Amino acid sequence: MLNKFKYCLYLGLLLGVSCKNNSDDSLTVCFTGDLLLDRGVRMQIENHGVDALFSDVAKLFHQSDAVVANLECPATTRYAPVNKRFVFRAEPTWLSALKRAGITHLLMANNHSYDQGRDGMEDTYQALIANKLVPVGYGKNHTLACEPVIITKGNIQVAIFNAVQMPLENFPFLPDQPCMCQATGDEISTAITKFKSDHPLVFVVVVLHWGAEYQPTPVPGQVINATKMINAGADAIIGHHPHVIQSISYIKGKPVFYSLGNFVFDPLKPAAKEGLIVQLKFNRKKTSVVKYEITIKNCKPILK
Repeated sequence: MLNKFKYCLYLGLLLGVSCKNNSDDSLTVCFTGDLLLDRGVRMQIENHGVDALFSDVAKLFHQSDAVVANLECPATTRYAPVNKRFVFRAEPTWLSALKRAGITHLLMANNHSYDQGRDGMEDTYQALIANKLVPVGYGKNHTLACEPVIITKGNIQVAIFNAVQMPLENFPFLPDQPCMCQATGDEISTAITKFKSDHPLVFVVVVLHWGAEYQPTPVPGQVINATKMINAGADAIIGHHPHVIQSISYIKGKPVFYSLGNFVFDPLKPAAKEGLIVQLKFNRKKTSVVKYEITIKNCKPILK
């Protein structure tokens, strides 16, 4: 773990994802829900360009030290669709606009990263690196996929754990092959306990793709797992996948956002047109939380 920890610190510095503002006594990270770059969003991109999608949120993002979004599609020129109900694909050339908008980290542990197969996932990983975006939740094997990525600024560090916790259509679990993290709540809790033992001063945020679509509240299993992860040492839990905002709770004073809803998307249901951007500010004394409500118009997130 220590070698991986040092590597992640080096990766963050190499890709230039920290120290975006001048104060070293706090570290600010924004989290968003699902970011789709296909289907209806593709049509908007073809008409208006990728940068237009982020014009209303870019200022907020550039004021933060890091921005973590869930990439709800592979970014590859490969066309090898998996046999499943919804299959997406983005153009790798579009990723540079995400970097320009201030996004720094993209989560890959979800139910669409594999839409163009394992090779499509590897293409996505390489495309993110090429655009100086940090992939989270993906690795050459399952152990590496589940390692946290560290965001660092001055003396403050935040570890991001990312996993998908839902059944995946036509994607066999092959832990020795390139894959996304599919760790269970118990497995993540164990990993957090070990990590905090080794690095007690590092904050931990768990970001999960989980829950039931279009439901306003989490299922009981999510609440159970959230409690386990907080008890293990997590400082915050962020969720997405349901496409709607779900209830927010505090466990032992730690925030749990079960679902942020959509971010960049082509929603059909009214509730799916609302979302949250959560900004966590870490310092040695406390973690503060700011919620930004968004509404989605023509696939574009607009701050309320």
